[in-house]
Amino acid sequence: RRITDFAVREITPDGKVLENKIFGDFWPPRHEQLEVPAQPEGTDQLILTMEKFNLDTNDALRRISRQLRTSGKRIGYAGLKDRRAITAQRISIWRPDVELLKKKTSLYAGLHDPQWSNERVEIGGLKGNEFEITVREIEMPKEELEKTVRECFAQMEKGVANYFGEQRFGGNREVTHLVGKKFVKGDIEGAVMLYLTHPSSGEEAEIAAARKNLADSGDVARALKEFPHKFRYELAILNHLVKVPKDFVGAFQGLPKHLRYLFTHAYKSYLFNLVINERIERGIGITKTDGDILEDGIPTAPLFGFDSVLPEGKAGEIERAVMEKEGVALEEFHVKSFPELGCSGARKKIALVPEDLRIISIEKDELAEGKLKMKISFRLDKGNYATTILRELMKSQSAR
Repeated sequence: RRITDFAVREITPDGKVLENKIFGDFWPPRHEQLEVPAQPEGTDQLILTMEKFNLDTNDALRRISRQLRTSGKRIGYAGLKDRRAITAQRISIWRPDVELLKKKTSLYAGLHDPQWSNERVEIGGLKGNEFEITVREIEMPKEELEKTVRECFAQMEKGVANYFGEQRFGGNREVTHLVGKKFVKGDIEGAVMLYLTHPSSGEEAEIAAARKNLADSGDVARALKEFPHKFRYELAILNHLVKVPKDFVGAFQGLPKHLRYLFTHAYKSYLFNLVINERIERGIGITKTDGDILEDGIPTAPLFGFDSVLPEGKAGEIERAVMEKEGVALEEFHVKSFPELGCSGARKKIALVPEDLRIISIEKDELAEGKLKMKISFRLDKGNYATTILRELMKSQSAR
């Protein structure tokens, strides 16, 4: 209900939890003058904590690169953080103009805790994330709520199904994995057009009409005029297709590299979720079964790719069944018609074990008369989703 109901703080590789110093349950934000220490010899990367409020990570980074009048390629980060949230994460900037950096980045983004380093912050360079989340509109008595949630937490500490969250698949549009499947199947034109035309029930009338018109007519020149200015990725693709008709690979290559990779990776994530579903339907769930490949004693499922080696036994049977139902083969992940989108494959634990599950407070919900709100916190290793924990918590409450 409020942006401050969802806070995410990155945990650095050495276990330090970053702080929200700028944004929190207060207004206005506490922006302070950035004091950058003297640069030691042999260092060229300035490491900072970047906080943002209701911005996605890439938007916040663009604002910083514009402020510095430099390329976004000079900025490193460890992972993407939720948009509708207040978040804190580490970034690195290569040889920044310190005087330009001292200027306030934005009302909705800010920087603090600068320190010099000779190492860039790279994707995956974090231990995990700490979440602090407010759940609202709860219709249970306080004592029953606390008892139910503590019981649920005790069960979660034994592990929950480690699904990829909905944001992995494009949020409201839920199109990212569908586009990814078309890439894997070699249908580049179909993938690009699906990205441009797939509707969303929550979209504004103007963009919904533009998507439908393009789907019906295939007229990219008309679409270029009809798509609203804020849809810059779609407009970049359309602009290229107007100039070079039918060059769908070239059109998609105009998108940022990190965004291009999202689609086939989202499809791998979708298949991973299907493997968990298949295990549950067969009564196995996240417990060990014949043929399981274990990591830290926990069964894994594949993030399918062209180098994936599937196990034998019941585990392998399930994984092969998912691929057969989807009509996809491992070699197709080479994506020969667009090789840079290829996926080699990996494995991921199918059980998620949250750490430090806590109830911070239970109070009256000021936004829902007669109901309660509860603030909880927990920590997850990198690559895992808070929505997985929330799904289990809501299921527990609804069962009561």
